[in-house]
This record gives sequence, C-alpha cells and structure tokens, in this order.
Amino acid sequence: MEGFPTDTQEGMAPIDDFARTLQAARDGQGWALGELFRNLYPRIVRYLRVLEPSDAEDIASDAWLDISSGLGRFEGDEVGLRAWSFTIARRRMIDLRRRRARRPAHPVGFLDDRTRGGDVEDEAMTELATQAALGRIATLSPDQAEVVLLRVLGGLPVAEVAKIVDKQPGTVRVLQHRALRRLASETSELPERTVTR
Repeated sequence: MEGFPTDTQEGMAPIDDFARTLQAARDGQGWALGELFRNLYPRIVRYLRVLEPSDAEDIASDAWLDISSGLGRFEGDEVGLRAWSFTIARRRMIDLRRRRARRPAHPVGFLDDRTRGGDVEDEAMTELATQAALGRIATLSPDQAEVVLLRVLGGLPVAEVAKIVDKQPGTVRVLQHRALRRLASETSELPERTVTR
C-alpha cells in the first residue's frame, strides 16, 4: 500500500507460517493464541480508541473473546483474519452504541495500570507519536477516520474495508484520499518542533 506503513514499519511483522499458527490456535495451543493476540489485539485497540475512546479496551476484549472462540469457523488467509477480526470489533462497537442510545449512562473514569518493560524513554516517545497520530485521525469525519484506521492499522486492502464498512470500493478510495489530503494539509501547517534527547 503506497503511502501506508507496512506491518514491519508498524512494529508488527506478519505471522510466520500462518496456516500452522491458525490450526494450533484452533487446537487450543497457548503459544498460537498468544501469537494471534499479539498481532491483532493492539491494532484493534488503536482502531477503537479513535472511534470509542472511553470504551476501547472493553470493546476490544469482548471482540477478542468472539475472535478466539470463533477461530474454528474462520476460513481464509492472514488478511482475511484481520478483516474478520475488525468486522467483529466494529460490530461490538455498534452494539455498544445501540445499548448506549437505549440507556444513556454516565461514563466512569478508569486507571490505566498497564505495565511494560524496556526503554521507558523510547516507549514514551513512541506512545506520544502514536497518540498524536490517532488524535489527528480522530478529527476526521467518522467515515474517513474509520477507513484510514482499517487501511493503516488493519493493513486491509480497499475491497476488504469496503465490505466491513458496507460501502463501494470507489467510495472507500475517495474517503481515504480526502482524509489523507486533509491530514497532509494540517501537518504541513504545524510548526516544526525540535526534540532533544
């Protein structure tokens, strides 16, 4: 995908021997489920953080339960698995929005108690850059933001994104083009910052 980061640029390499990993996950092998989780879950959470920031983790968790329990029904390749997974996450998000519309609730804050290892400074800089990018994407129209997220985070081709969002491929391309053009113009208007380490 021209202009989009590849999986390795995003820090998530494709799954080695996908067919073997998928079959092992279907058989309940922990290492295989872990491999699929590491490859899919962070992408799904980032996708949902733009569309439903306060409930992203909960929706992603529900979606992961559906994904892991439904692996026996899934048929396809790695791109198909990503498309199927994002479709499930999107449906969980829509379900939440419907419930919320029927019974409006007051959101309760939560503490983020994630623990991580490694170089804290590098992780902080990466997290800031990711949050800044997601923040910019969140300013797009909902349709544009969802298309960009599915193309970039999901690494999905236009045809798969069109199926997920129930739009024609041409419409997806137009939404993507307009979104990227807007993001590029906003980025070019930002003052340059120098970060010293």
